[in-house]
Amino acid sequence: MAKTSSTSTHKVNFGDPRNFVTTFKSKCKETLFPDDPFSQFQNEKPTLRAKKVLQYFIPIFEWISTYNLKMLRYDLLAGITITSLAIPQGISYAKLAELPPIIGLYSSFVPPLIYAIFGSSKHLAVGTVAACSLLIAETIGQKVPSKDDANLYLRLVFTATFFTGIMQTALGFLRLGILVDFLSHSTITGFMGGTAIIICLQQLKGILGLKTFTHKTDVISVLHAVFKYRKEWRWECAVIGIIFLAFLQSTRFLRQKNPKLFWVSAVAPIITVILGCLFAYLAKAERFGIQIVGRLQKGLNPPSFRLLNFDPEYLPYTLKAGIITGFVALAEGIAIGRSFAIMKNEQIDGNKEMLAFGLMNIFGSFTSCYLTTGPFSKTAVNFNSGCKSAMSNIVMAICMMLVLLFLAPVFSYTPLVALSAIIMSAMFGLIKYDEAIHLYKVDKLDFCICMVCFFGVTFISMDVGLMLSVGLAILRALLYVARPPSCKLGKIPDSELYRDTEQYPGAIQIPGVLVLQLASPIYFANCNYLRERILRWIREEERPSDSGLNSIEHVLLDLSGVTSIDMTGISSLSEINRILQAKGIKIALINPRVNVMEKMILSKFTETIGKESFFLSIEDAVGACRFSLQREKKRDQPMDQSEVMV
Repeated sequence: MAKTSSTSTHKVNFGDPRNFVTTFKSKCKETLFPDDPFSQFQNEKPTLRAKKVLQYFIPIFEWISTYNLKMLRYDLLAGITITSLAIPQGISYAKLAELPPIIGLYSSFVPPLIYAIFGSSKHLAVGTVAACSLLIAETIGQKVPSKDDANLYLRLVFTATFFTGIMQTALGFLRLGILVDFLSHSTITGFMGGTAIIICLQQLKGILGLKTFTHKTDVISVLHAVFKYRKEWRWECAVIGIIFLAFLQSTRFLRQKNPKLFWVSAVAPIITVILGCLFAYLAKAERFGIQIVGRLQKGLNPPSFRLLNFDPEYLPYTLKAGIITGFVALAEGIAIGRSFAIMKNEQIDGNKEMLAFGLMNIFGSFTSCYLTTGPFSKTAVNFNSGCKSAMSNIVMAICMMLVLLFLAPVFSYTPLVALSAIIMSAMFGLIKYDEAIHLYKVDKLDFCICMVCFFGVTFISMDVGLMLSVGLAILRALLYVARPPSCKLGKIPDSELYRDTEQYPGAIQIPGVLVLQLASPIYFANCNYLRERILRWIREEERPSDSGLNSIEHVLLDLSGVTSIDMTGISSLSEINRILQAKGIKIALINPRVNVMEKMILSKFTETIGKESFFLSIEDAVGACRFSLQREKKRDQPMDQSEVMV
């Protein structure tokens, strides 16, 4: 194809491909460092560069230099408020994980201090979460039920927490946050909803005062256990549980009606615990079958690094619990941190967050803590309380230290029914009906992924439901790769724009020219499909004329959206070129990107197809096609009689 003077004089770059080292460095940088974090250190003096590097890896050095008393006032209020929520939640979720309640309080002392040093979010409040607590109990309980050997069970939980920390820290150092992205929004919505359902049903044990229950988490097993042991039901527990639950839900309703009264909902759990303790102590509740937490000893976290158990017999269970809960905790914590950062037009670094989560879980496993992350409820309270920095986590840790030193025995009288009511009330907020309806309206496949996770969690198990949903999401991604979109382009009247003719029916097709757009990498997985799809486009457009010639004489492939290509893809393009040549159709490629062009040059494809078949824009290619068509038309026209006589 030749170019006319009316078309662009700019040429496609056929320069020498970059060497392997340059290409490899570029790909690694885009894969592992897409935010280019070290650009801020360039062109700086060595001392200033060292300071910024330290601030980058240890964020507390960045914000502490500008910290002032005015900010402390807000952080002090926020820290005290989230402490009031951390106490009942810590005790409740520890019971949910089948751990001694004091472990839940320990887990709100050391981890927040570690996060305040290494975390990048101003608003995230650290603590335990219900979903991971139940997942730990389910996974480790399969091998060692807590009732059979409480000491060994506790050691395995600490070991699983250690593995969680190692995995999260490794992901942060290697900047592999992309792995967390496989837990899509649909999966998280379904997982949280399903987890909320089974946690609520499990709290029927406390609400009804049951002493015997099942270790399984699926709905059928839980409901079977509830009715199997109906002789153990205590109406006293049920009445108290309903009263506490109604009180907690009324405060949540009040917060929804008037967001300024968020603090009422925030302090409701600690009020429930205090009232429950007073009732249990004054009324001698144990005489009526109302169970209480039991002894809580004073004192700070004892060391537990010697309790870690790496026995090969239990290693598969601790690794499984650590890795699965670690990914769930990362996905939830990072998503929550980003959500609240966006409200303030701020950003958080996902890799820093992974590093912070990992370190606080490693140190937590050494100091009698179990898995911690950024819970939504506590973070929301922290945000609404007006926190200005991670200092609120330090304030919470100090307050929790005082509780552990002086007030822990007070909470020994907490009724288990009160904790069940607190957990149930918190779980109601995790069932996102509106999110599921929105997914159904927008994307039916996303809705299916959400429902697979929801029903998998509720009717099979938490890890199976999560894996089924992730597997379906990956299958969808593979389908997108194997069946990438392509479209036919037409020219928008009175412009040089070419757009999808299906989206813009008024777009004009150029006679004799078929313009197709490919919008995905060309790999071994999709090249056969793309070849057949291109040929089908041609068959649909071909209309043999009376002369026997095809109406399509030029096929233009817009490769602007093709980010990469492999050898199978290049072979497929060569095959398409041979097929079209046999039909008398010429092919041209438009704006191949640098990675694609390098592969084409190295494979000699540019020589096979001819450098004159490459163009920078669709307009250039169409202009060359028109010129070629006009020249062939003139050549095929018979000469008039006067020309013959001459």
